[in-house]
Amino acid sequence: MSGPDDTDGEELPWPQPEPEPPAPGEGMVAGEGADPAEGAEEAGGGTPTRTQRKAARTARVRRRRRVVAAVGGALLVVVLAFTLWYELESHALGPEGPQVVVTVHEGESMDGIVTSLSQQHVIGSSLAFRISNFFHGAPSVLPGSYALHQNQTFSEVRALLAAGPNIYPVDVRPGFTLSEVAAQVDSLPGHAQGGFAAAAGSGAVHSVFSPPGSNNLEGMLGTGSYLILPGETAVTIVRAMVQRFDQDAQAAGLSTASATALGLTPYQVIIAASVVEKEGYIPVNMPDVARVIYNRLARDMPLQMDSTVLYALGQDGGPVTSQDLKIQSPYNTYLNLGLPPTPICMPSSDAIDAAVHPPPGAWLYFVLVDKDGRMAFSDTYAEQLANEALGKSRGLP
Repeated sequence: MSGPDDTDGEELPWPQPEPEPPAPGEGMVAGEGADPAEGAEEAGGGTPTRTQRKAARTARVRRRRRVVAAVGGALLVVVLAFTLWYELESHALGPEGPQVVVTVHEGESMDGIVTSLSQQHVIGSSLAFRISNFFHGAPSVLPGSYALHQNQTFSEVRALLAAGPNIYPVDVRPGFTLSEVAAQVDSLPGHAQGGFAAAAGSGAVHSVFSPPGSNNLEGMLGTGSYLILPGETAVTIVRAMVQRFDQDAQAAGLSTASATALGLTPYQVIIAASVVEKEGYIPVNMPDVARVIYNRLARDMPLQMDSTVLYALGQDGGPVTSQDLKIQSPYNTYLNLGLPPTPICMPSSDAIDAAVHPPPGAWLYFVLVDKDGRMAFSDTYAEQLANEALGKSRGLP
C-alpha cells in the first residue's frame, strides 16, 4: 500500500505545470541551449565570437596591405633603378670619346650592328640600345663605313646610321697617277675640285725621298685603300698617303745606300720603279724589266718606253703611234736619253723591290709573248724581232 505522496506508477489527478526555464547562468552548461559564441567567450574556446571574427578579418586585411605595400615598394625601386640605368645609357653622360670606324657589311643584321657598336664602345649597353630601338624604331642602315665617337647618345647614333655611310674609300692602285688619285678624292663630299692636286703640290708634305726643292709627289703616294673620314682635309690625306709610300719603299729596301749601289739617287730608283710598274704589268716580269732599264742607262741608250710617251700624252695605256713618238716632251724616252724627270705613276712594292734588287743579266729588249702576261727578254735586236714574231703567232698585238 502506498502513501499519499507515492505516485510511482500512478497518474496524478491534476495537470502538472511545465517547469520554468532556469535563470541565465543557472543550471546550464555550455552546449545545452546557451548561445555558442557567448559560451565560447566565457569558456575560453569553441567557435569565435562575432567580435573575434571581425578582429581576425581586420588583421588579415592589414597583413595583405603590408604585403602589397612591400611588393609595390620593391617594384617601384626596380622601376626607378631601371629608368635611371636606361637614361644614363641612352644619354651617354660625359664627353664624347675618340673617333672609331664601324663597318656595316652587306646583309648584316641589326643585332650584328649593335654588337659592333658595343664592342667599339660607341654605346655602353647593347641591351639598352635594343630597348631604345624598340620604342623609337631601328634605323635602316646601308652597307659601308661610319665614323662615330665612343660614348655617343642613342639618338645621335641612330641619326648617323640613318644618314648613310660617312666614310668613303679611295683606292690608290699601282700604276695610278697623281691626277687619277686626285679625281677620286675631289669627288668626295666636302672636297673641292682641284683641292687634292693643290695640296699635293703646295710643299706642305714631302716624302723622305723627295729631291731637294721639289714639291712634286708624283709616284710617291702609297698604293692600297684609304678610308677618308669626315672633315679630313686634302693635306691630311696627302700626308697619310706619302707616309705609307715611305714605309713601303723602305720595307722594299730603298735607301741612300741601296740607290748608290746602283749608281742612282733614291728618287731616281723611284722613277725607274714607276716605269717598271707600267712596262712589267705583272710581278714576274718586273725584275728583268728593271735590269733592261739599267742596262740601257749604262750604255747611254734611249729607254724607248711607250709608257713614258703615254704619260706625256696624258693617256693610261693604249697603242703608241709613230706620230706619238715625235712628241716634244722630256718624258719622251724615244727622243731623250736617261730617265724621265719624275715618276710616271705610283709603283707597287713589287716594282720598287725589283728596281732596288734587279737580277744580273745583259738584256736590252723585252716583249709580251704569252697571253698570261709573261714577257721574253733578249740581248740583241735580232732576238727581239724573233720574240715579237712569236708573240704575234700567239695572237698578241
